[in-house]
Amino acid sequence: MKKISVSVSYDEERLSTLRLYLEQKGMQVEDELTKSLDTLYAKNVPAGVREFLNMRSGNAEPPAPKVRRQKAEPKPATEVTDHD
Repeated sequence: MKKISVSVSYDEERLSTLRLYLEQKGMQVEDELTKSLDTLYAKNVPAGVREFLNMRSGNAEPPAPKVRRQKAEPKPATEVTDHD
């Protein structure tokens, strides 16, 4: 897919400080922002739309297998007996 740039206004001192601390961890602001945007995308765009866009762009990944939950087995009815 074609990539575009996104511009966001942010406090210069905070950004500079963030860059400093991320660099100490071998990280970059741009990479972390991309991860955050990917998370935001996955949270808000329906799975069917994401799959369609992946197929359209040639990045089709096999859909994750759906996990089926087993229904709890009904508890056997307890017998009530008369104690005469």
